[in-house]
Amino acid sequence: MALSVEPGGENHDLAAGLARINAGVADAARAAHRDPAEITTIVVTKFHPASLVRDLYALGVRDVGENRHQEARAKAEETSDLEGLRWNFIGQLQSKKARQVRRYAAAVHSLDRESVIAALADPDPDYPEAAPLPGFLQINLTDDPGRGGVNPAEVEAAATRVLESAALDLRGVMAVAPLDEEPRVAFARLREISERVRRLKPEARFISAGMSHDYAAAIAEGATHLRIGSAITGKRPEQR
Repeated sequence: MALSVEPGGENHDLAAGLARINAGVADAARAAHRDPAEITTIVVTKFHPASLVRDLYALGVRDVGENRHQEARAKAEETSDLEGLRWNFIGQLQSKKARQVRRYAAAVHSLDRESVIAALADPDPDYPEAAPLPGFLQINLTDDPGRGGVNPAEVEAAATRVLESAALDLRGVMAVAPLDEEPRVAFARLREISERVRRLKPEARFISAGMSHDYAAAIAEGATHLRIGSAITGKRPEQR
């Protein structure tokens, strides 16, 4: 039994949390007439120590996610011996840190503005032979222009900019459902946007959507990558 210790001395059964989500994902996939094997669950380890990542790895997890560069870089270094572990960067990325992120990230799920795309568009001069970095266009599904993500009206222009770069590999789209909207309605809009991107690149068919509270709705609308944290890892430690 894999246990992680939460603040206050309470034990969280990591294996049980992972099993519950795996079962829920399989049920949601079958309800949507989809193959559960085509859905990747990224376990978000925000604020948790690298030791928890090792526990997840021992339980078979190979995709983990972080939304802060410094934390992601440190954990990636601490777990560099874990063969096949893939780090997904899922948070808003500062353009000045972009090239550093490509050193450890298997994919960036938050290509949300021109400055970030431009920062990643040129090959890393220190690693000129590196493979293109897989990336997802983050879409803003709200009416608030201050929220992260590409405006839906500008999706084709942003996708074209990514496609013009030999250093980036456009894999699809990513979004967070607005809090004031039924998740499935929001994810249905994301699916329509995904179809627009696929007209530019048919292979960019992946949809990164769905978290602990709404992953079933995301699966129903075609999500291929889920970003799930506390439902698996338990309560997050307080930020230090």
